[in-house]
Amino acid sequence: MRKLNIQTAHGPVHTPAFMPIATKGAVKMLSTEDLQALAPEMILSNTYHLFLRPGLAAMHELGGLHKLMHWDRAILTDSGGYQVFSLEGQVKEEGVTFKSHIDGSRQFLSPELSIEMQHAIGSDILMQFDDVAAGTSTRERCEDAMERSLRWGLRCKDAFQKSKEEKLFGIVQGGTHMDLRERSATELIKMDFDGYAIGGLSVGEPRAEAFRIAKATAAVLPADKPRYFMGGGFPEEIVYYVSVGVDLFDCVLPTRNARHGTLFLWKEDPSICVPRAYATACAGALDTEIAQELYTQVHITNEAFTLDQAPVDPYGLSEYSKAYLRHLFSVGEPLALRLATIQNLRFYLRLMKELRGLVG
Repeated sequence: MRKLNIQTAHGPVHTPAFMPIATKGAVKMLSTEDLQALAPEMILSNTYHLFLRPGLAAMHELGGLHKLMHWDRAILTDSGGYQVFSLEGQVKEEGVTFKSHIDGSRQFLSPELSIEMQHAIGSDILMQFDDVAAGTSTRERCEDAMERSLRWGLRCKDAFQKSKEEKLFGIVQGGTHMDLRERSATELIKMDFDGYAIGGLSVGEPRAEAFRIAKATAAVLPADKPRYFMGGGFPEEIVYYVSVGVDLFDCVLPTRNARHGTLFLWKEDPSICVPRAYATACAGALDTEIAQELYTQVHITNEAFTLDQAPVDPYGLSEYSKAYLRHLFSVGEPLALRLATIQNLRFYLRLMKELRGLVG
C-alpha cells in the first residue's frame, strides 16, 4: 500500500491517479473547462498524433500543448511506441518507419525524435520510446523488443534535456515472461529513470497473465519512484493493480464506452464499496469478484430507461435522469455524448479518490 506525491511544474499529482486521455490535445466530447471541473491532476496526450498534426515545428511555434489547449495542470505523453506498434511499422535499430493513418505518407520516429517532440509539447512526464510486442508474440519477439527498448531507453536518456521538474519514465517490457521482465526492470533501474512504466500488457494476453506479471514487476521496481500501468483498464483491474503497488493509470474505456452509451454506475456509495472491493483484491480474489463489489455497466440506450426518472447515478451524474440521457441518445443529440463522458470520468476519478483514502 502506497501513496506518492509527484511534483511537476504544473502542480502535484497525488497517487493513485487516473489520467483521462486527451490524445490529440482534447478529451473527446469535453472542453477544457469541462475537464477542469472534473479536476484530474494529470492528463495523457499522445506524441504520435501530435507529431503528425500539428507537427514538431508548429508545436514549438504554438508554445506547447498547455498553452494551446489552455490547460494549467500536468500532462504525461506516451512516446508513440504503442501507436507505431498498432500500425505495424517497420522496426529498425535507428527507429521505426510507418505510414501515417491520415494520408498514408511515410513517417519516421526515433527515440531522439520522440523526446524532441515531447519537449515541444511541454510534457511534465515524458515516456521513453519503446518497442512493443503483441500479447500473442513468441518469446523470441518479446525478448527482441525488450532488448531494443533497453537500448532505446539509453538513447532517450541521452536526448532528454531536463528542465524545471520534467520527468522521464522508462518502460519495462518482456511480454508475459517474468525473467525478461526482471532483466528489463533491472537494467532500467541502473539507468536511473524518474519513474517506471509497466508496458506491453493489455495487448491481447489473458487478464490473469497481466495480473501476474504486473504484480511481480511492481515488486522489483523502486519503492520511492512512481509505477505506471500503461493502458489499463476496467475499474476492477485498477483496484487490483493499486493493491499490488501501482500508482498511475490511463485507459480509453470511460470515454470510449460513454460515446457508445455504456455507463459505469456505482452499486452503492463509493465510500462503502471501494474499501470493500480493495479488501477483496488484497485477499487475492478474482477480478469478477472485485467488479461485483463496485459497479454495474448499463446501456443507457435501452428502452427500459425510457420513463426512468431516477438520477443517472446518485454518486456521479446526479443532475440528470436516466430517461433524459436515454432520450438524448435516441434523438442523436450531441449533448448525450458529453454527459455520458462526464459520468464515466466522474466514476473513474471518484474511484481514485476513494483509493487514495485507503493507501499510504
